Amino acid sequence: MAEADFAPDMVHRAGSGRWPGEKPFQRIGPMKSVAGTLAATGALLGSAYVSNLVRPRGVGKAPLLWHKLVSRSLGVRISQRGEQVSGAVLYVANHLSWLDIPVLGSRLHGSFVAKAEVGKMGFVSLLADVQRTIYVERSRRTSSGSQAESIQDRLKGGDNVILFPEGTSNDGVRLLPFKSTLFSVTDGAGMDAVRIQPITLAYTHLNGLPLTRSRMMDIAWVGDMELGAHAMDVMRLGRIKAEIVFHPPVRRCDFANRKALALHCQQVIAGSYRQLMRGEP
Repeated sequence: MAEADFAPDMVHRAGSGRWPGEKPFQRIGPMKSVAGTLAATGALLGSAYVSNLVRPRGVGKAPLLWHKLVSRSLGVRISQRGEQVSGAVLYVANHLSWLDIPVLGSRLHGSFVAKAEVGKMGFVSLLADVQRTIYVERSRRTSSGSQAESIQDRLKGGDNVILFPEGTSNDGVRLLPFKSTLFSVTDGAGMDAVRIQPITLAYTHLNGLPLTRSRMMDIAWVGDMELGAHAMDVMRLGRIKAEIVFHPPVRRCDFANRKALALHCQQVIAGSYRQLMRGEP
């Protein structure tokens, strides 16, 4: 996969005395973000649980609003392009960081597909359950069939599902290959009506300046980074601009097999990601 082009590191911020290569320190950033998250959780968590009890299918509006409030408290400003479709849609997006969840969650009405470990992460799993997150055991092939069926049931019921087909987060420089096995949910009876919409997500600016490759590593969450420590570092960065591009939806029947579908989504998203990081319209 070709690498994305980034702005050069040696661009001076006029009047600031700081080079983009230096790590900005927003002293009250963590305090503001934590306060915003707690306020959003306190205000919305109860109503979200009641909504899930009253209407066990689908995702209510509370998670969407929660993600919007949390994104703003984290200093993220989001712009979007393209037409978003909804109703029995499988959204597929590239994956860079835990930050993708509130950013995409603020615009997408649906349930995420996540690793089973997320369901054991305390406060994180509590919030994930409210959004009716679908947990999968990717290391256990014996359960892959039943896991695919649970996702298919959601889609057939008219719900939207959000999938990261790379299977894990990347370093923000290049996309990882999309796993065609994760597109197996599009196979089977009744799935031709399901639309698959590729989505590109890119973090393009930090404190008003184009994001450089070295600064991207402050946002990307890869490997065995500890979530809490990384989250605190992100909260100190300042203002982050995120851009979302909604690409034209396709259907499984448009392709010979799911490998061709996965490749199409990967190429569309990768090409768009390179354009966004270059600052191209």
